[in-house]
Amino acid sequence: MSERGKVMSIKETRRGGAQQKLWAFASLIVLVAGFSLASPNFFQVSNIMAILQATSVNGVLAVGVTLIIITGGIDLSIGTLMTFCAVMTGVVLTWAGMPLLLGVLTSIATGALCGLISGTFVAKMKIPPFIATLGMMLMLKGLSLIVTGTKPIYFNDTPGFSEIAQGSLIGRIVPAFPVPNGVLILFIVSAAVAWILGRTVLGRYTFALGSNEEAVRLSGVNTDAWKMAIYALAGGICGIAGLLIASRLNSAQPALGLGYELEAIAAVVIGGTSLAGGRGTILGTLIGALIMSVLTNGLRVMSVAPEWQTVVTGAIIVAAVYADQLRRGRAG
Repeated sequence: MSERGKVMSIKETRRGGAQQKLWAFASLIVLVAGFSLASPNFFQVSNIMAILQATSVNGVLAVGVTLIIITGGIDLSIGTLMTFCAVMTGVVLTWAGMPLLLGVLTSIATGALCGLISGTFVAKMKIPPFIATLGMMLMLKGLSLIVTGTKPIYFNDTPGFSEIAQGSLIGRIVPAFPVPNGVLILFIVSAAVAWILGRTVLGRYTFALGSNEEAVRLSGVNTDAWKMAIYALAGGICGIAGLLIASRLNSAQPALGLGYELEAIAAVVIGGTSLAGGRGTILGTLIGALIMSVLTNGLRVMSVAPEWQTVVTGAIIVAAVYADQLRRGRAG
């Protein structure tokens, strides 16, 4: 391809990404307006805060898996990894009686270690990401049940733990805006990852691996090491999600986690990240996560049966993947 052709391709890719974010944002506005008209209970401060609180967990998971999808991979273990991180936090804080800060660091470190192991399966052992992370998902699910004896771990005797997600630092300063800490953490994590993607070597290699991994390898870059680092970073972010969900529930539920990965991946694709790799933004992922939360909450407020909510979620996942295929077809 000529230099002019490369420049045009880059411009078309950026234009397509911007259009996707615009369409996603427009869809979010339409959903909010539609549910507000359909039910007077939807657009209330308490319900909006509930939507934001729900988005904090799925959003953090989606931000983590965005990194992996941009590389052209996939991670099916993020839901059970989140649960396992919550369980290990419970072991450190409740069973061992350690300080809160150590519990927080344990969750993040556990996530990073498990992510590193998944990255090793993919990069060093050359196991396809789908199979590697499916295996990791099942292992983590079993480990969570084994460690806890299938029983929840409660944080009732851990002062300040519930404040991680349910408290409101902003609300203390501005009482009119009681934004939960979980939402604040989501935006901080999103801003940090967006900065990493846009301003660091790790971010450049994340996109490069998804665009043409073989070319990056032939240029002398240790692609295996960078891929492992990306999986480890994504795992650490899942550890933050584990803290948030454990704080919201004030417990570590070992049977929780399955299904979260699907909503997170759907949010990423809705936000414009390509499943083929090489393209994606954190802003788009946030919009996609909000769409998923608004849709789930709106259907619940309208008393739609849970089984139909699942049907709608599945249909959205299929539609999002199909839209991604259409975008790739136009780009090609």
